[in-house]
Amino acid sequence: MKKTGLILLPGLVLAVSLSGCADLGYYLHSARGQWSIMQQTRDIDEVIADPSSDPRLREKLQQVQQIRRFAFEQLALPRSDSYREYADLGRPYVLKNLFAADEFSIQLQRWCYPLVGCAGYRGFFDLDRLQEFESDLQAQGKDFYIANVSAYSTLGWFDDPVLNTFIFWPDYRLAGLIFHELAHQRLYIDDDTRFNESFASAVQQAGVERWLKTQGEMERLARYRHYLNNRAQVIALIEQAREDLSRLYQQALAPAVKRQRKQQRLTRLREQYQEMTAGFTGPDGFARWFSGPLNNAKLASVSTYYAQVQQFRQVLECLNGDFDAFYRQVEIVGALPAENRARSFKQTRLSLCEAADIAKASIR
Repeated sequence: MKKTGLILLPGLVLAVSLSGCADLGYYLHSARGQWSIMQQTRDIDEVIADPSSDPRLREKLQQVQQIRRFAFEQLALPRSDSYREYADLGRPYVLKNLFAADEFSIQLQRWCYPLVGCAGYRGFFDLDRLQEFESDLQAQGKDFYIANVSAYSTLGWFDDPVLNTFIFWPDYRLAGLIFHELAHQRLYIDDDTRFNESFASAVQQAGVERWLKTQGEMERLARYRHYLNNRAQVIALIEQAREDLSRLYQQALAPAVKRQRKQQRLTRLREQYQEMTAGFTGPDGFARWFSGPLNNAKLASVSTYYAQVQQFRQVLECLNGDFDAFYRQVEIVGALPAENRARSFKQTRLSLCEAADIAKASIR
């Protein structure tokens, strides 16, 4: 059953009031943005049956229906009513996310929201409101990074629609986005953005690999895995730069010295990226990202989405690709206090992989 914006809006206002939050305007702006999207949706079956619909759009929407079935049947993702409707927003993104960090910190600033907990980013539908917020951060001397967002999950509060912002992507990217957002509906841990996004990205990657394999697209599967390998190398490069910056910021140095060395390290990171990718034979997905300015917030945004992906994927691999069992294991770790999750996840991964190795040895 679709939850209407009229139901959500009073509930959201009440939650803000009870929490004592002063930023009521921001939450009302978010509710209006979501309500605007809902007002523009049409049932996918209706769009497909409409003779005036773009034939290319009809074909892609039929593909979405196939992807949904695959997600339910092959990836054990929730059988929600998301992605049964379509909306053309008339813009190339649905909203913009702002990431922020202190000048000498690798940690993202966190904002807390009613109903869904805290996150390391703040989303904006209204560009004037975003610009005003950006000006405030500049006045405070913060690092910040703004990213266009093609889709997001409402975590089951609404039936998320298919949008013009991503419908014409190649099928494997379209499938990956739907797998990612449905993964958020399957599992979401309050106040742990890195855990949530890394988990969803792991489901996305493993899901796309299975999708391509099922489609018999072995050549594209090989290219996709090559692409993921390139991305992993670049992400490791970014993570190393963050670690170096973290050590720099902890030193007892004058701010001017820290500022100079920070810029030197960021310049070196760009040079390292260019050196590394000169030897790549395929894309890595970071060319546009590196074309803009680098700062703490921008580096941390990558860590938020990808830092723990390989750990999640290793657990899934040790469970022989059993997504149901994978979700159960992740739920166990997710239920732990935040400070215990990383350690417990490592132990879980080792024990599962050890059990898998024993099982394989017994078969041989």
